[in-house]
Amino acid sequence: MSGTAPCAVGTVAATRRAEEILALTLWAEAGIRPVRAIEALAALVVNRARLAATEAAARLRYAPEVPVRPGSPAPPWPLLLGPVCRAPFLFACWKPWPPGHALPGEAKEGDPALAICRRIAARAAAGVLPDPTGGATHWHDAGTLPGWAIGLVPTAEIGGLMFYRAEAEAPPSDARGIRCGAGAAR
Repeated sequence: MSGTAPCAVGTVAATRRAEEILALTLWAEAGIRPVRAIEALAALVVNRARLAATEAAARLRYAPEVPVRPGSPAPPWPLLLGPVCRAPFLFACWKPWPPGHALPGEAKEGDPALAICRRIAARAAAGVLPDPTGGATHWHDAGTLPGWAIGLVPTAEIGGLMFYRAEAEAPPSDARGIRCGAGAAR
């Protein structure tokens, strides 16, 4: 019998599932972009997960499938990566539309872009991926200007992606780098 507690094994498995959902999201949303853009998008997901782990209102917005129970602690932020990626209307790849958008289920084993996204997702889930976005929780393609972004000042432009932080949302506690153990429009 292993000396590892069952909950620890479950947490490892849940973190790996969340990591794979993050990798598929990165592949579908930014897999054709430069590595720095994929890393920035991963940092944004971690920023949303960290907020969802510390604030009930952020959890309702960025990880609505995770229940908010008064008096109960939120799951650790790495476990929220999957729910944050699948939150309604935040990543187009998890919606059945628009047509022509890459879907996570279309990723093929052996795809070099998927391998890159998996490595980046592993670094993000481990808490060692730096955040080049300045704590961003919102993003869009630089070739578009959605209505929600009008009047906002981007925190970063990386690899054809624009990043923003909503005024009401403070940057994560360590905006220079995403560290494990610290308590997310598109």
